[in-house]
Amino acid sequence: MNQSLKPVSTWMVVIAFAIVYLVWGSTYFFIRIAIQDIPPLMMACMRFFVSGFLLLGWCLIQGEKIFIWRNIRPAILSGILLLLIGNGAVVWSEQFISSSFAAVIASTSPIWMVIMDGRNRKANFKSRETVIGLLIGFIGVVLLFSENVSHAISETGDHLQVIALGILMIGAASWAAGSLYAKYYSRGDSQLVNAGWQMFSAGIAFIPVSGINGEWKNFHWQHISMGAWLSLLYLISFGSLIGYSAYAWLLKVRPATQVSTHAYVNPVVAVLIGTLAGGEKMSIYQIMGLAVILTSVLLVNLAKYRKERKIDIDQTSAANKVA
Repeated sequence: MNQSLKPVSTWMVVIAFAIVYLVWGSTYFFIRIAIQDIPPLMMACMRFFVSGFLLLGWCLIQGEKIFIWRNIRPAILSGILLLLIGNGAVVWSEQFISSSFAAVIASTSPIWMVIMDGRNRKANFKSRETVIGLLIGFIGVVLLFSENVSHAISETGDHLQVIALGILMIGAASWAAGSLYAKYYSRGDSQLVNAGWQMFSAGIAFIPVSGINGEWKNFHWQHISMGAWLSLLYLISFGSLIGYSAYAWLLKVRPATQVSTHAYVNPVVAVLIGTLAGGEKMSIYQIMGLAVILTSVLLVNLAKYRKERKIDIDQTSAANKVA
């Protein structure tokens, strides 16, 4: 049995999973609402700057040491990869595609993680489930792109949708790279301090990026609707602070493969909210692509689960022999 997992209340685990599943799945819809009145990169700037500032303030009140440069530096780099590029791609792309479709493309990040994980590449590609999962994931991506490319080359097509899909794929790959970097190079014992610096540094980085994108020109605060402000507040409080705190806590008390199930629950939640609450429509190709990609992620996680399970069994057997 893995000794790093702590015994905790079953109800707390259930609540934390519900938060990660439902809240993170809903953020795609609320991003779409917020950017109707707030320029996308400016909105992301406000979200992560405020979230990071509040989280670091909370950690400081709790007596955490937050100003240790050797811990801050890797948090900044992972924050740039995860939030500036990864989440920024989602926010920018939702100007041109539906929130549910954006969630489907973003769900490919676990596939990218397996491909980029150099430390475990040999072991990963020895697994039949992993290889099959990657091939299935590639088919799912082709399905999603084929419909939009064929539509874009038609007379009435929108080329920006294809560009948005490409940006989203880059974002998904960057999210995977940031996750791996944070896993292998993060310093310090506090996940919340690292998360605070990730969000705060990304919020600052969004300022010049938003300016370069021309979002500060002719922008008027009084034109922001109450719905956009409430959506931004939801993204700050639930999406960033509560959602990430629940995620970080689950990583401490549950196996990583179990926690990573959010990768194929979040897009389903996003699709349901987008279609039911937002009136978005999913084509048959998009539904097929979602099903194929989620099957791919499931196979990849199944291989990881079996590997972790084997390690736990070996550790238990060794402990019994010593006893």
